[in-house]
Amino acid sequence: MSVTAAAGFLAAGVPAGLKSTGKSDVALVRNVGPLQNAATVFTTNRCQANPVLWSREVVKDGVVSAIVLNSGGANCYTGAQGFQTTHATAELVGELLEVSAGDVLVCSTGLIGEQLDLAKVTAGVTDAAAALAGTAEGGQAAAEAIMTTDTVAKQATHTAAAGWTVGGMAKGAGMLAPGLATMLVVITTDAVLTSAQLDQALRASTAVTFDRLDSDGCMSTNDTVALLGSGASGVEADLTEFTAALTEVCGSLAEQLQADAEGASHNIAIHVERAASETDAVEVGRSIARNNLFKAAIFGNDPNWGRVLAAVGTTGAEFDPYDIDVWFNGVRVCASGTPDQPRDLVDLTARAVDIRVDLKVGDATATILTNDLTHDYVHENSAYSS
Repeated sequence: MSVTAAAGFLAAGVPAGLKSTGKSDVALVRNVGPLQNAATVFTTNRCQANPVLWSREVVKDGVVSAIVLNSGGANCYTGAQGFQTTHATAELVGELLEVSAGDVLVCSTGLIGEQLDLAKVTAGVTDAAAALAGTAEGGQAAAEAIMTTDTVAKQATHTAAAGWTVGGMAKGAGMLAPGLATMLVVITTDAVLTSAQLDQALRASTAVTFDRLDSDGCMSTNDTVALLGSGASGVEADLTEFTAALTEVCGSLAEQLQADAEGASHNIAIHVERAASETDAVEVGRSIARNNLFKAAIFGNDPNWGRVLAAVGTTGAEFDPYDIDVWFNGVRVCASGTPDQPRDLVDLTARAVDIRVDLKVGDATATILTNDLTHDYVHENSAYSS
């Protein structure tokens, strides 16, 4: 049920003709309260789309009544006309739902540098507002409407024993790289929490989930993760427990994004162990994840551990270059910087690949998720605009 799993939320997804495929491309999620608290994280890319510029202002007071999302166009680098389209979209949602336009988040995804057809957006928003439903169908339709090159809708839920629920939906299959957020994500909860508490929980959760998904090293201009709180359960959540549940939902969505990455044939988890600090562990893991030679080797089912060490060596992390261990799918192929088990013991034919790197200098750990570099990825992204 994703975003409609939590009480107090309605959702819809409808076709507006923004996609050439004719599939749904406008989604609307409404918070009917009693609370309308919210928190967001956005891309840290300095080049930002009009919806991000708008939504940054909307969320400053921690109040959000609705979020409208479109696929089929990023509305990025579209000038004053593009910003007016974003503004007009929020105004229409506000009019139809009888809420303030200043409490409406707007998200867009698709090709950069093309104007959105405002007439189509307007028709889609009108239809979506009429179709709002607090059922599984409403949540599913919204999740499908935000897909671009995604092959499946991404959804996750968690219901706590205390009686509150977290539900979420996400889109993303390319341009998946950290920047606090890495895609469009809407998460809802009926727990009773303030906007400040939602913000604290969201930043803690995204830091260890979405921010550690580094599929292709390409950061988007439109990335947004929004957390909306209705308080409809009437249950005041323990913040620690809520953060753990939120992290579970974000983690599930991040893994679903990784699994649907454009053209990928392997899902790679890079575990960095015994680093001097968590910052070092993340830096090392990310360096490996962004190494095209390593990613190409995994595509070819080649356990080329030398490429792992070469990537580690480009970082500023603390380690002894000649005292590092490396495992590929449970086989230690490098011990203290020297060959260990034979490479032919490593089986990389399965989709899941597990890499472990032991730096032997501390007790900090981090896991970075990535994918291999394939012919299909290059082909799909060579023809994205066509």
